[in-house]
Parts: sequence; structure tokens; C-alpha cells
Amino acid sequence: KYGIDLFTVLGYPKQIRPFYTMEDPNDARYTCSFDIFLRGQEIASGAQRVHEPEVLRQRLKEANVSEASLRDYVASFEWGTPPHGGAGFGMERLVMLFTGAGNIRECSMFPRDPKRLTP
Repeated sequence: KYGIDLFTVLGYPKQIRPFYTMEDPNDARYTCSFDIFLRGQEIASGAQRVHEPEVLRQRLKEANVSEASLRDYVASFEWGTPPHGGAGFGMERLVMLFTGAGNIRECSMFPRDPKRLTP
């Protein structure tokens, strides 16, 4: 439609992202997160993560997640964690797009789906 193959979607709503995703400092309804699309296919997803233990505890409460179940995770932030983030790329998706494969299972060494759980 716009004549481009690659685009990025920024700032997803807080309700649809994990509790550990940093809120947008300009609008708490949104997050510091993104997805990267190539030819209409999502190839990566990423975000800045919450790095302050107090904020993390509040986000756990908002998400109705038991802090006890993530005690060690939350405790790891007590020693000081720098601001951080990252992204995960779907390598099989990239291979599928660049090779023109008809199905992502053709691009995975050991594909899994509801009908195939073992090699």
C-alpha cells in the first residue's frame, strides 16, 4: 500500500505487553516497545525493560501476578540494574521471507505445531 517492505510499529498499549515492559514516560497508557515487520510479516519484537524494583512490584500488582512466584527475579533488581532492553528476531521467519518458502516449517530444523511434537 505504501510502497515499502520494512516498517516499525512503536509504543504498544500497556495492557497488551508483558508486565516487565517499561511504560512510555510521556503517556503511561503505552510502552517503550516495538515490532519490526518485513513484507507484512513480524520479524522482531522488543522493548525497554523495567529496571527499578519498586516499579516492577507495582507492575506485578497491576498485572495481578504474584510477587512470590517471581521473588528471585524481583530480588535481582535490588542490587542495581542499569536501564536495558532488547529484541528477539525470528530467524525462521527471515529465512522464509528471503527464500520464498511456502511454510515456516520448511525453514526450521525441527518444526513443531499441534500435529507434530517430535522430529
